[in-house]
Amino acid sequence: MGRYALTANINLDAAGVVAEKNGKFKVNDCEQTNVENIYAIGDVIYGQLELTPVAIKAGKLLSKRLFAGGTAKMDYDSVPTTVFTPLEYGCCGLTEDERKEKFGAENISTYHINFQPLEWQYNKMRPDSHNCYVKIIVKKDNDLVIGYHLLAPNAGEITQGIGIAMKCGVTKEQMDSCVGIHPTIAEDSIGLTMTKEENPDATKGGC
Repeated sequence: MGRYALTANINLDAAGVVAEKNGKFKVNDCEQTNVENIYAIGDVIYGQLELTPVAIKAGKLLSKRLFAGGTAKMDYDSVPTTVFTPLEYGCCGLTEDERKEKFGAENISTYHINFQPLEWQYNKMRPDSHNCYVKIIVKKDNDLVIGYHLLAPNAGEITQGIGIAMKCGVTKEQMDSCVGIHPTIAEDSIGLTMTKEENPDATKGGC
């Protein structure tokens, strides 16, 4: 919260570059600002993720396009990331509301489940910890996984693998065809059958 880009003192007006109130720049899908030969990457891009790996990746792709004949553009929609709170939150892709706005609520299915990791059943220090949650957003017409959200221990490690799968165009059917590793938290991302549209209650049942 409260981040500003310190760009006010680099004489942007002389180059004709337009900055927003927070000092950031609106760019196109090639990271170009309103001035064709001036680019912005990383945290100075208006409305994009403020993450170091994102800036590094975008910078590498930009340099390849400018100097090495590259054509690949940065994909900001499918960046896996994690909030390292005591119970980690990992996500990849846009939120459920953003997906509904983009594709229409009637065109997506949102699979979800509340669960308690097996290891917690033997951890007397966490008797009330039963609120892990996973949500997988799927596009109905092609079964493509377009969003993943996980609230659980080690969410970052799990989300990194899911992020790779999403970059490869994984479908819900392909995810469900995998065999889960038992007993792990990651296995609760496989074989989800309950959708929020059909049943808002995500409570997990027995075997």
